[in-house]
Amino acid sequence: MESDTEPNHSMMIEHTVPQNMQIDPSRARFPCCIVWTPLPVISWLLPFVGHIGIGREDGVILDFAGPNFVCVDNFTFGAVARYVQISKEKCSITPHPSSMYRSEEEYRLVESGRNQHTWDDALKKSTQEYQHRTYNILTCNCHSFVAHNLNRLEFQNGGWNVVNVAALILLKGQWVNTTSMIRAYVPFVMIFLVGITFGGANFLTFLAFFAILLVGWFILGTYCFKNFIKL
Repeated sequence: MESDTEPNHSMMIEHTVPQNMQIDPSRARFPCCIVWTPLPVISWLLPFVGHIGIGREDGVILDFAGPNFVCVDNFTFGAVARYVQISKEKCSITPHPSSMYRSEEEYRLVESGRNQHTWDDALKKSTQEYQHRTYNILTCNCHSFVAHNLNRLEFQNGGWNVVNVAALILLKGQWVNTTSMIRAYVPFVMIFLVGITFGGANFLTFLAFFAILLVGWFILGTYCFKNFIKL
């Protein structure tokens, strides 16, 4: 075996793992992304509410879809409409085994499973946990799953919850295309117009009350009653 002439140089590891894929909506591939799609009925009334998931390094989407069930590569409520790609440089993860390591010992620990901190390793551990979680739209839902993953990845030093994850996708999310935007907003616009036409002020009061009730529930449950909204 050829000796190492530079002992302090990082070790290159040969690999067979394919390189990270580019975002490809046609194949539902969103590597290292948080993804969003409208929910039936709820998004028709409040278009900023939706279902979210998170993409593996190869772009396959994982989402917490029901009791003890994390859906893999079949986004539960339809095609992705919005996404935010996460910079792995802002996460506390070690390189993939296909990359460069600081030492042979670090590589050995990752390979043995005792120091697994790659992006996909973090998602795998979260998936294993949520496969034993009871789904509840008000206390343990898809946003909880994504927040749990971001905290495990220590994205921007952690501190993620259902509220700031929802704000992230709302404020930073990119639309996949114009059709996705139309699909998200047209039902709301139609219901709003019909509601105003036949319900007038009563409809506006109902819509405002519903929005305040839903948003208030998650804000209070997240910031005022610790551990009420599960992560």
